[in-house]
Amino acid sequence: MKSGKQASPVCESEPSWQTFLDAEMSKPYFLTLNEHIEKRRGETKVFPLAEDVLTAFSLCPLQNVKVVILGQDPYHGANQAHGLCFSVQQGQKIPPSLRNIFKELAQDIEGFTEPANGDLTAWAKQGVFLLNTVLTVEEGLANSHKSLGWETFTDASIKHISDTQQGVVFLLWGKPSQQKASLIDTSKHHVLESSHPSPLSAYRGFLGCKHFSETNKLLVSANQTPITWSL
Repeated sequence: MKSGKQASPVCESEPSWQTFLDAEMSKPYFLTLNEHIEKRRGETKVFPLAEDVLTAFSLCPLQNVKVVILGQDPYHGANQAHGLCFSVQQGQKIPPSLRNIFKELAQDIEGFTEPANGDLTAWAKQGVFLLNTVLTVEEGLANSHKSLGWETFTDASIKHISDTQQGVVFLLWGKPSQQKASLIDTSKHHVLESSHPSPLSAYRGFLGCKHFSETNKLLVSANQTPITWSL
């Protein structure tokens, strides 16, 4: 992840995001952010790997975005984060928040059974844009890259989806995600809110929210293909 137009090689095969990425990554805040992250990568372990930071953008073309799920901070353990919020790489233990997501899916979607892995790539390829609000983290240090500039970038990404697309379902779980609602044009998009799926808050509204079936109802009503949530 280098500055300027070279900052997004992961997305070269997906041109629908390229103009936005090139413009955003040439701005002073992003150049400063990138310089800091490059420096930290030389001093400590930063997750995800540089080539995985923009996985959400490479797997989900802008025009295919049907659903946006907002997370917060990447997982800070080795071999976990790979650029999709809540998702972990193949073979890794399923984290507590993702386990609660699967628990809600099992209650909400007929026939869903909890998978053996937590890799959500299959969702991304169907148009589920899995975006954290901060895209990097240092090993063992949650929120270590908070307020460095990622929030400016991901806010711009959310607004770009809102401005350019139609009928997207935004799933905002927890207060930090819900604070992004002001970026979304609710006259042409849908916003579903609940508590965060973390074990600390899942029982305050996430479990039982039925957001997954409601999302599919909204997509079908707009003559779009529903998401196959099973992995």
